[in-house]
Amino acid sequence: MNSRRHFLKSAAATAGMVFCRCGLMRTADARPGRAPRLPVMVEGKRVKTIDVHSHCLFHDAAALIGDEAASLTPPLNNVQEVYLDIEQRLNAMDAQAIDMEVLSINPFWYGKDRDLAEKIVSIQNERLAEIVASHPDRFAAFASLTLQDPALAVRQLEIAVKRQGLKGAAIGDQVAGDEFSNPKFDPVWAKAEELGAVLFIHPQGVPELDKRWKGNGWLANTVAYPLGTTIALQHLIFDGTLDKFTGLKVLAAHGGGYLPSYAGRDDHACTVAPTFCDPTIKLKKKPTEYLNQLYFDALVFTPEALRHLAAQVGVSQILLGSDYPYIWELAPVEHVFATETLSDDEKRAILGGNAAKLFGFS
Repeated sequence: MNSRRHFLKSAAATAGMVFCRCGLMRTADARPGRAPRLPVMVEGKRVKTIDVHSHCLFHDAAALIGDEAASLTPPLNNVQEVYLDIEQRLNAMDAQAIDMEVLSINPFWYGKDRDLAEKIVSIQNERLAEIVASHPDRFAAFASLTLQDPALAVRQLEIAVKRQGLKGAAIGDQVAGDEFSNPKFDPVWAKAEELGAVLFIHPQGVPELDKRWKGNGWLANTVAYPLGTTIALQHLIFDGTLDKFTGLKVLAAHGGGYLPSYAGRDDHACTVAPTFCDPTIKLKKKPTEYLNQLYFDALVFTPEALRHLAAQVGVSQILLGSDYPYIWELAPVEHVFATETLSDDEKRAILGGNAAKLFGFS
């Protein structure tokens, strides 16, 4: 008789995962003359590398939005999207020296009818749970949530964490123009805090500025995405949400956008221009002091940028991220090794130690 584990492993291998593959990310030397490979070692000590920023989609969930599904996997680097099974993804992870990925799905259902969005989310969370159960040493996952209905999102998050073994939820940077600091979302954040669930903020762009993203340079991604994350985090800080939910675990994509690079300006905003600040909101800390209450991926491209991020938010708040399968010509493990200002202990923390602590991995 086949065991449940055997069944889930077989199901996951054929679950219809879609990845926008742009070819395997190049592997460069983590150290002179050596390409990063598993197992990753730092000064003779084994490190379990954990990538907290990696994407996937599922055929049957995407199919529910009809022709729009094609827009979810745009061609990148002249390579069309391809359909990969679990073994293909594992091979890609091995090539990047990644032991474990925390899978996430960028929200494409916030603007959909509530019932349709619920169906999409239900399929995705079930598929993610199957994959995690079949390869618990290689995959973890963030649940999807129907945030346009916060009460439903609360139930989905509880099921995802307590029954499906997921580690939190991947969310956008707003929902239909409503910032996450809107009190209507408070029940979701309260449930996340209660469960110890991690909320991964991945931006969806800034559609009200779509006209300005036209032209050369893929500005809709290179500018709009970091900007969307920045705005979301600023509202969580300045509107007092992080004071309400001091135990909330928020992980921000792309190094937190522009916030860590210019956070000092925040500390002066309400002093210089008090008329633009709400006198009824009394923050418990300076705005910059909330940065060590947040977590950030290390996807900032250069050793100097990673050095600055660590100096601003603390090494303990930074986790490895690749944005796979989008290819950025950046090997995530190499990127950490190349940052010579980090000590060996700090490299181990970013490569996997911080994520293991945050998500409760052994």
